Amino acid sequence: MVVKTAFRVIEIVELFAREKQPLALSEMARLLDMPVSSCLGLIRTLEEQGYMYETGRRQGYYPTGRLLAMAQVIAAHDPVLDRVKATLEELRDAARETVVFGKFRDATQVVYLDVLSAPQRIRYTAESGETRPAYANSLGRALLSTLAPDARRKLLESTALLPLTDATLTTTDAIEDELQRSAARGWYGNLGESIPDLIGLAWPLRIGGEAYAISVAGPRYRVEPRIEDIAAMLRSACLAIEPKTESPR
Repeated sequence: MVVKTAFRVIEIVELFAREKQPLALSEMARLLDMPVSSCLGLIRTLEEQGYMYETGRRQGYYPTGRLLAMAQVIAAHDPVLDRVKATLEELRDAARETVVFGKFRDATQVVYLDVLSAPQRIRYTAESGETRPAYANSLGRALLSTLAPDARRKLLESTALLPLTDATLTTTDAIEDELQRSAARGWYGNLGESIPDLIGLAWPLRIGGEAYAISVAGPRYRVEPRIEDIAAMLRSACLAIEPKTESPR
């Protein structure tokens, strides 16, 4: 269930992140496909709470620094990210590719909780909060491996396994076979299945009884020759984070 007012506030925040400039009320309403009166009510509320200000008479509105300040406080006290951040940074520096930390948003979607971009000009880019279909994503494959086989098969059979590229696996049997191979070789992969010429390697872990996964992703020409080395770094990172009493499967 989506609460419309909350959804609209999030849309406003994301609109400014995209546009990167002050916006007039009429322009906001147009871009959000929202009645001007409704948009005005939301802007006035955000303004009264200190999250929005008018840059000048008829010059448009823009978020204040309070939004960033609140976000930084929240991020600084995330109990899970606080626990994994240093290890993710070490993995990113060692692999020199983008590192992503995520978990299931629901049984069919993966949500990216943190993204550490590679120190390379050509790299895989994504943002925290983005979601991906689990069946064609390396993190998703790793997370699917943590489910009971019967539950996983039932889930895959009820999911629309659409081809995202020519390489996407689109049958339950093909994905199940790939999961078995992945467990044996020591990494779960996405080899051009969601974006051509992109490779993602992932491995699962548990924190507080919850399943998470870490991936390393980058252009195929750089990652493919180093798959085994990167996979070893990835597994070591997961072991460094995960308590010895917990197992990913």
